[in-house]
Amino acid sequence: MIKYEKSLSNLGGVTSAKVNLGNEKAVVEYNPVKVKLLDLEKAVLDAGYGIINEKVIIRIGGMTCAMCVKTIENALKKLDGILDVNVNLSAEKAYITYNSKGTSVTDMKKAIENTGYQYLGVEGEEIEDLEKKVREKELREKRNRFIVGFAIGIPLMILMYLPLHFPFPIAYFMLIVSTPVFIYVSYPIFRAAYRALKNRNLNMDVMYSMGIGVAYVASILGTFELLLSKEFLFYETAVMLASFLTFGRYLEARAKGKTSEAIKKLMGLRPKTAIIVRNNDEIEVAIEDVQINDIVVVKPGEKFSVDGDVIEGESYVDESMITGEPIPTLKKKGDRVVGGTLNKNSVIKLKATKIGKDTVLAQIINLVEKAQGSKPPVQRIADRVVSYFIPTVLSIAILSFVFWYIILDSTLLFALTRLISVLVIACPCALGLATPTAVTVGIGRGAELGILIKKGEALEISQRLTTIVFDKTGTLTRGKPEVTDIISIGIDDKNLLRLVASVEKNSQHPLAEAIVRKAQEEDIEPEESVGFDTFEGKGVIAKVEGKDVLIGNRVLLKERNISYPEEIEEKAFQLESEGKTVILIALTNNICGIIAIADTLKDETKNAIRVLKKMRFIPIMITGDNKRTADAIAKQIGIKNVLAEVLPQDKANEVKKLQRKGEIVAFVGDGINDAPALAQADVGIAIGSGTDVAIESGEIVLIKDDLKDVAAAIQLSKKVMSRIKQNLFWAFAYNTALIPVAAGILYPFFRIGFKPEFAGLAMALSSVTVVTLSLMLKRYVPPVKKKGLKR
Repeated sequence: MIKYEKSLSNLGGVTSAKVNLGNEKAVVEYNPVKVKLLDLEKAVLDAGYGIINEKVIIRIGGMTCAMCVKTIENALKKLDGILDVNVNLSAEKAYITYNSKGTSVTDMKKAIENTGYQYLGVEGEEIEDLEKKVREKELREKRNRFIVGFAIGIPLMILMYLPLHFPFPIAYFMLIVSTPVFIYVSYPIFRAAYRALKNRNLNMDVMYSMGIGVAYVASILGTFELLLSKEFLFYETAVMLASFLTFGRYLEARAKGKTSEAIKKLMGLRPKTAIIVRNNDEIEVAIEDVQINDIVVVKPGEKFSVDGDVIEGESYVDESMITGEPIPTLKKKGDRVVGGTLNKNSVIKLKATKIGKDTVLAQIINLVEKAQGSKPPVQRIADRVVSYFIPTVLSIAILSFVFWYIILDSTLLFALTRLISVLVIACPCALGLATPTAVTVGIGRGAELGILIKKGEALEISQRLTTIVFDKTGTLTRGKPEVTDIISIGIDDKNLLRLVASVEKNSQHPLAEAIVRKAQEEDIEPEESVGFDTFEGKGVIAKVEGKDVLIGNRVLLKERNISYPEEIEEKAFQLESEGKTVILIALTNNICGIIAIADTLKDETKNAIRVLKKMRFIPIMITGDNKRTADAIAKQIGIKNVLAEVLPQDKANEVKKLQRKGEIVAFVGDGINDAPALAQADVGIAIGSGTDVAIESGEIVLIKDDLKDVAAAIQLSKKVMSRIKQNLFWAFAYNTALIPVAAGILYPFFRIGFKPEFAGLAMALSSVTVVTLSLMLKRYVPPVKKKGLKR
């Protein structure tokens, strides 16, 4: 406590720091001018303590380019108490980590609105209708503006090229016709530019405003022959430029709306109401009013509103929307069902066990949203480029004007056209959209396939994996072992099984459960046991009928100085060579029997390992089994590398050893007893069993109990990263190729130069190309899943 207070008090600007251990809070008086809340948090963390922070996802409207992202992030970061901000241009959301003592969502709302963007509410609030109305209104306005712009701009352009003689000055006619249209179409661009300059930011709207503004002002000066002659008429150019810019943003907004369709589909699975039993009556209530332990009635054709256990009835349930598995599953009394799945053919009553944000569906939605807001490291390249982009483009535009007009003595008209073309053709929007659109669509597609990718970083690391470590029990095997052999010594088989079951009924280990199941099948009633104790990874002990019963492996018997004849060792060796796990039993320190247990392989195990080996990965099996048993099982599967006799707590160390050798390691486990190994691995892959899945485990969660999804997750990650690189390539290539052309680099050799209106069209198409490439991921099916996938 003293260390904690001292670390805070040592900060300049802190006048006092008092720590209350009872409520685990620190009260600090400080001068916000000299020290920030972030500095206080760093001091606490440096002292070896933790901080409890909150997270919020805010929906934002009005963002158009990567500089908008930077503007909002900078505005939010200025708030005292904001620890981390990540704005996703594609999803149009801000993912914020903050300390509620320093700031609030209300402060964030003000900061967003003060920069000129729309605050559309907090994720999780019932604001879908509001957001939809705002999006539809924006699209409608953009569409109307570009239609009006093209309707007037195209005829004006044709008019400029036709050799017609008019009874009135054409310049005045174009001024009168184009001015109201220009103001109507370009108003949002100038408004956004003003907003950016007011916040001391240079964004694309500033550049576009300069481009179309120069074209329009030059036209007015030319019309009235103030400084410029009548050849400087760019009215149709100004209108067409504004129209193309608006048209591009309309297409981009429509495409961006499609990137989060997967999350919208998941949200659409949540029913709004539920039928519950109250006082023996069935009543319909809002989903928010369902409580834990309520009896919920679900009729055929209806969706389950909450997670729960079936207490009456049986029916087939379609879980494809959660697991991706097309075949309905039979649910009967005692089975678990999850919210969002569909009851197919009969009435079911269930007891609600999880409601609201605790349901599997809500956790999946939350996980996917957070993942879509994360940035893979490759995004940093684009972020760095964007920060220098606009000053660079402005410099090129000015230099091209100076070069043509002053150095090469070209006409003012030509030099001005080059300046306008450079200003409107440059597009960091494509760079800003390259990564977030691909991540949003790719992670959403994964969710549809039953593959939950929790972090953007996992996408990038997955493509570099070299080694995949599989936990044996419950991952490669079914995790429901069966007793295959009972060999008794000085005691009959039935009595041996009774003694062992009496001890193992106290354990939840899969091997213990197999023995208890076998006793039940043989109608053997276990006795009461006392003094039950475990030796982790070695065995258990308890007293039954006043006698010590020790059950375990060779290591445990050796530690207890219990010896046994050579023929027992030979028999154990033979059983282990068959891939069976051997358990030795001692009664009052004398060997009295052997029980062999075998766990069957999952149907897809061999095929999945074959696919991964074909993908050039090194598969490794890790198990607590002894070397002989482990090698026998690995041989059946087709795995050459085996780590045997590894205690649960040592699995993470084995992963660490592989990493020290330079391997990039994925660990695949069921998330039950291998959490440290999942955390230690470069990518932790937790494999579930249908809707019963440990969502908090690993960077990637596979909802289905299908090992082929390990390969599918890696293939999806590679595809998303490939698409991100493609997007970045086209975004960089577009800008590096066309900006010099717009500046006139080809004109001296080929007389090629971009007209400003065509430069505007090229700019509009660049962003749409990137978003369209990302949207193609929506239809991606990993090669390993193509056979038999019905979606």
